[in-house]
Amino acid sequence: MTTSGSAPHGTQSAPGAVTLVTVLHNSSDILRGFIESAIAACSGSALSIVAVDNESADRETSRAIAEELGVQFLAMPQNRGYGSGANAGAAQAARPGEYVLVCNPDVVFEAHAIDVLRAAAESSDPAVAAFGPRIVDPSGAVYPSARRLPTIRTGVGHALFARIAPNNPWTRRYRAESEYSDAPRDAEWLSGACLLIRADWFTRLGGFDERFFMYFEDVDLGARIRAAGGRSRYVPDATIVHTGAHSTSGSARRMTRVHHESAAIYFDKTHPGPLLYPLRKLVGFGLWLRARWTTRGH
Repeated sequence: MTTSGSAPHGTQSAPGAVTLVTVLHNSSDILRGFIESAIAACSGSALSIVAVDNESADRETSRAIAEELGVQFLAMPQNRGYGSGANAGAAQAARPGEYVLVCNPDVVFEAHAIDVLRAAAESSDPAVAAFGPRIVDPSGAVYPSARRLPTIRTGVGHALFARIAPNNPWTRRYRAESEYSDAPRDAEWLSGACLLIRADWFTRLGGFDERFFMYFEDVDLGARIRAAGGRSRYVPDATIVHTGAHSTSGSARRMTRVHHESAAIYFDKTHPGPLLYPLRKLVGFGLWLRARWTTRGH
């Protein structure tokens, strides 16, 4: 299949092809624009699109849009989270030598963005497993999407001071904001809002860890890429506009709780063993307490 705008986008077989997987949850009002921008952004690449619906109230509307645009639609029997949906979508078509592009549906691709990401992958050493674009908000401000992995020190400092003093040294280090420029660079992890990964790497790593319902599945994937000897690459010549957390905008309190739960899961994974059990419990309690504090009054 090619990326001709009139071609169906549910199957693929070309070497180096891209399977774009987007995970939907009540996203029908933004789905058409997302798909159309993706098709327009890949004039030089073979592309298929899989829209995975996580038990949405507007599932049939999304299905109709996907079918009209020739996109494969996968209805999940229950909402098991972002990573689980992405894994299910990637399993539909991705093959060795190809690429999986995992994206939120609330992004808009700028011209040739997918082509640029794929070209960066094709010209890179196979040890570079993942590639992420420059992500900007609707005002054009760059979102820090290519970051360092959190340590205990940066994690605690960021958690304590990010809201009251956003420019604190721990948050600056974690977000790596001083490193953003027009030059490609390696990063320790890349935002799952838009992430291209080699299909063989994705398969080898087992995809996203489905213990994370939402948040930190991308941090964890970056950590596992590094542990397996791979690298992640920020590609600022490819740009997307992230319009907002559409699927979570109506449930801010629950998503704050989920974010802290995912942080605790990540900390437990990266600090195993009986000797660190007291520290895991302490950090887990601290995250629970912070979640309660930040959602008070909501």
